[in-house]
Amino acid sequence: MKTLLKNARILSLEKDFSIVEGDVLVEYGAIKKIGKGISAKGVDKSLDCRGGLLLPGFKNAHTHSAMTFVRSYSDDLPLREWLFKRIFPLEDLLKPEDQYFLSRLAILEYLTSGITACFDMYYNPLEMARAAREMGFKAVLLGTVTEARESVSEMVENYRKINDGNPLVSYQLGFHAEYTCSEEILVELSKASRKLQCPIYSHTSETFGEYEGCKARHHGLSPVAYAESLGLLDYGGGGFHGVAFSKEDIAIYRKHGCSLVTCPGSNSKLASGIAPLTDVLAAGVNLAIGTDGPGSNNGLDFFYEMRLASVLQKLRTMDPSAFKGTDALYAATVGGSLAMGLLDARYVKEGERADLVLIDLDKPAMRPLNDIPNNLVYSGSKLDVRMTMVEGKILYLDGEFDVGTPAAEIILKAEEVTSRIKSAFEGKR
Repeated sequence: MKTLLKNARILSLEKDFSIVEGDVLVEYGAIKKIGKGISAKGVDKSLDCRGGLLLPGFKNAHTHSAMTFVRSYSDDLPLREWLFKRIFPLEDLLKPEDQYFLSRLAILEYLTSGITACFDMYYNPLEMARAAREMGFKAVLLGTVTEARESVSEMVENYRKINDGNPLVSYQLGFHAEYTCSEEILVELSKASRKLQCPIYSHTSETFGEYEGCKARHHGLSPVAYAESLGLLDYGGGGFHGVAFSKEDIAIYRKHGCSLVTCPGSNSKLASGIAPLTDVLAAGVNLAIGTDGPGSNNGLDFFYEMRLASVLQKLRTMDPSAFKGTDALYAATVGGSLAMGLLDARYVKEGERADLVLIDLDKPAMRPLNDIPNNLVYSGSKLDVRMTMVEGKILYLDGEFDVGTPAAEIILKAEEVTSRIKSAFEGKR
């Protein structure tokens, strides 16, 4: 399949935030050629970008896609009450196949926001893998072991089963959090990481209560220091949230080449706090952005996350020059690719995978064209996304989806699953 994207403003992000005008030829899932006046001879599809902005797709580096069923059903609660009294009991009612139907709804929403890949942390990852493959979406799946759910041996089996070379799906090891795992589980996980020579990811330091609780349980060690003491960071990886991140934690992440994934929307809604992103960047630690799940956000909107990531740092530091819009844009694209191991989908560059988003610059909020990259963060919205392409296939264009199943059918099935779970949950209360 050959697709020609004509008349675009191209933001490569390989070196800086400069923009060039030209065409992009996509062939068999990769960017074949970038230049001006590329001939449309022999191409299967040609799209006039009409001067729109073509850039690497956004990488949602932390989410729980199947949690669409609890969107706006467990709001306005503190984290531990939200998690233990609402989310965990509701999740107990899920059937594995439910996650397939619920994840498909999330993928639709990702595409409308220009998201070309997600780092999905949830149980029964084979269901999300099936949804992603069928819809043409890219997903890095992550283990979620706790004392109550999943096991290290199951994750190792999934690692070998899912990492089969399919360009759309891959798998990494992970654990839910320090406070939901015994030390025995984490030691076993560390051994598995050494055997497979692969990274480990987890929720970490999401609240100050979690941070202090870990120190009390583990001889003054923070969640990051505790993970390091067990060898869980020996092959890199990283953590999600990092609200209660100390200078020592940041230094540990830099030492091991770990990534921090910030989730400003979820952290704000749950009143967890504001992560010290300016300190993270200053230390040279890779930073990515995630929405977290639709149960705690509740939307899966990357423009909202980029803007919050930037403005909350300005508020935290009381410095309007802190954490520029371009810092957020880089974290949302290149930073996410690095965190997720998608090293061939970082830039708009010949040879890279064609995971791209096209922004309509003729929308009112995108004019005038004073500073396109910053304006994308501070003024842009999902309404400005004209096209989302994954592995060279256009999955979303001008409000229409091409994902193998009508969007209305996907939405209806997710509603049916949600209604069944809600009825069962409310019947137990």
